[in-house]
Amino acid sequence: MRRKLAAGNWKMNGTGSSLSELDTLANLHPNAAVDILICPPATLLGQAAMQVSTSSVSIGAQDCHADTSGAHTGDISAEMVTDVGATAVILGHSERREDHNEDSELVRIKARAAHAAGLTAIICLGESEAQRDAANTLDIIAGQLAISTPDTATADNTVIAYEPIWAIGTGKVPTLVQIAEVHDFIREKLTSRFGPEIGNAIRLLYGGSVKPTNADDIFTVSNVDGALVGGASLKATDFSPIITALEGATI
Repeated sequence: MRRKLAAGNWKMNGTGSSLSELDTLANLHPNAAVDILICPPATLLGQAAMQVSTSSVSIGAQDCHADTSGAHTGDISAEMVTDVGATAVILGHSERREDHNEDSELVRIKARAAHAAGLTAIICLGESEAQRDAANTLDIIAGQLAISTPDTATADNTVIAYEPIWAIGTGKVPTLVQIAEVHDFIREKLTSRFGPEIGNAIRLLYGGSVKPTNADDIFTVSNVDGALVGGASLKATDFSPIITALEGATI
């Protein structure tokens, strides 16, 4: 059985004072029945990892460079992420793909670097509203999945997150049928490529306007093994009900 994962992406939000939210979250879920991951800005990675080292919360990064070192001003390598105590890294988020012109080939190279450094790569996929309206969703997802996911992917080092771009931070949420269609499709593609043992064990997250008010319903959908949450993860009191909903879905 795949262990559920509640992952929070703080994006470009948070300063040192925000780390008190980690203590609150850990206190609210001291013996969590699911994995809890928070991905703060790079400036907070080391302090955050140290702060939660004995709790149920883990820390991840929001990106890493494909190279292990070099003349890449402002970037951080996967080894640096591991070195400060983080265990995972988000890759290929639509905001990275759009704002920094990252394509799926680069995401694949970064994912290989993450694997080599001992990190879990959370590889993000998602279609735009125009692509959804043109009935191209599954074609877009198939292409992103095939190219972004390296051959080194296993259930231990890879998580796939489906985040329809048009639902991120907009309040719009696909229907449960639409979410199921994409997640079942991703599962089918993974088992076809990696075989049933690996393909059926890789966790699939849904992301895009996940809130306490809709989490219960989303977590009933087939092949939804958790959520990648943005704004609702910034405050422990907002994120906690989503975690609780996910714990309920494990029963």
